[in-house]
Amino acid sequence: MAGGGRREKAESGGKRSGAGGKIAGRKRTAAKAKTKAKTKAQAKVKVKAGTMAMAKRPGAATKKAGGAAARKTPAGSRSAGAGGTVLKTPTAESAAGVPVATAVRTAPAPKGPFVVDVKPDWEAFIANIRRQGTPKRVHFIELFLDVEVQDAICERYGVDAGLDRNDPFFNLRRKVAIQRFLGYDYIRICPAGMDMPTKVCVAPDTAELSRASGRKFMEEHKGPITCWAEFHAYPWPDPAKADMSELEWCEKNLPDDMCVIVSGVAHYAEYLSWLMGYETLCYALTDQRDLVRAIADRLTEIYRVLIPRMLQFKRVKALWGSDDMGYRGGTLMHPKDMREFVLPGHRMAGRMAHEAGMPYLLHSCGNLKAIMEDLIEDVGIDAKHSFEDTIESVIEAKGTYGRRISLLGGIDVDFMCRSDAQAVRERVRKTLDACMPGGGYCLGSGNSVANYIPLDNYLAMLDEGRRFGR
Repeated sequence: MAGGGRREKAESGGKRSGAGGKIAGRKRTAAKAKTKAKTKAQAKVKVKAGTMAMAKRPGAATKKAGGAAARKTPAGSRSAGAGGTVLKTPTAESAAGVPVATAVRTAPAPKGPFVVDVKPDWEAFIANIRRQGTPKRVHFIELFLDVEVQDAICERYGVDAGLDRNDPFFNLRRKVAIQRFLGYDYIRICPAGMDMPTKVCVAPDTAELSRASGRKFMEEHKGPITCWAEFHAYPWPDPAKADMSELEWCEKNLPDDMCVIVSGVAHYAEYLSWLMGYETLCYALTDQRDLVRAIADRLTEIYRVLIPRMLQFKRVKALWGSDDMGYRGGTLMHPKDMREFVLPGHRMAGRMAHEAGMPYLLHSCGNLKAIMEDLIEDVGIDAKHSFEDTIESVIEAKGTYGRRISLLGGIDVDFMCRSDAQAVRERVRKTLDACMPGGGYCLGSGNSVANYIPLDNYLAMLDEGRRFGR
């Protein structure tokens, strides 16, 4: 973790014998106590001064206040950077602002890097996605935060302090605490027990918040299914046996002001390329279209059973399909092939969501201009997620199809990696000025909060969103 996770060295040296050793030890102890008291007093003065300065200039984000250069705290962890001085904290009525009436039990609300407090409001969040007018405040959304980012936030701000790690639902309680702390109105739940083995390549992770196991990339040449024998031998999961325990827990324990977004489904284009290998898929579209058809049909049958099982829970308020369909220049397959093998599955998912009275959101990377009309008019998506500046910025999209569907995220990931916190804040304000009027926009990254995005830049994005319109 960036600047965190380090423990101060324990003082070395064993016991001293004799009166001289005891006297010397007392002198050293007294000197240390005096120095510690002096350091603590100086720290209080600095914090008070910094708080007053931030209160006078709430929009300031200079290098001295944080900006690109994060300060180091005595514990070795990085400070919150720009906007990191706390003027207000979540109410102490419960942990991380969780209403007392719920069954979620956490530690006292942690102090955070945000100047403006927000509380979850899932109804306003969904109304915004439905484009029912300009919302009263900015709502946030992310496909996910890398686990290293979640760990760094918990370590820096003590978000999961007091949670029982032996609780079988510790991870869910932690997820709720993190989402509330950051200002989200929902938690995202994916189906459990639906693993589909693929072939991956592993490379060292060079991110500052790196993972020891490395970064995994899909094998693009040959996947586990390249012929009919492998198709029949593949361990297809049974959607009737998918584990719904997390959704059952949410029914009883999720705070009333939050909702569930069901995700991790409708991976049609992705699984076609992952299961066959992208290179093999490209050949198969000419040589083995019947095998491509069989894989697409099997995926459809799995989701035909799985999605209704997940949508039956009352706390679920949106379905989020996730399916990377393109690259920078266009779709991964010819648009005609997309319409034959991929879009029918999304049409089914969208219909199921709409019949359940909820919106269908779509995450897809890549240039989808060739099929965007299909997605809006035929599939019936209610919102589009994932934007990349080199393809189309979210501000550009707002002026075209953004008048017909909602837009989610859009603060370009590469920009967030290369910029400082002040530049991120300026980008956020510009984006909100363009996208907030009329509703139908949620603030977030252009893709997801990867562990190579500077943590302070991510927090600056959220903080600036909280300040908008205040």
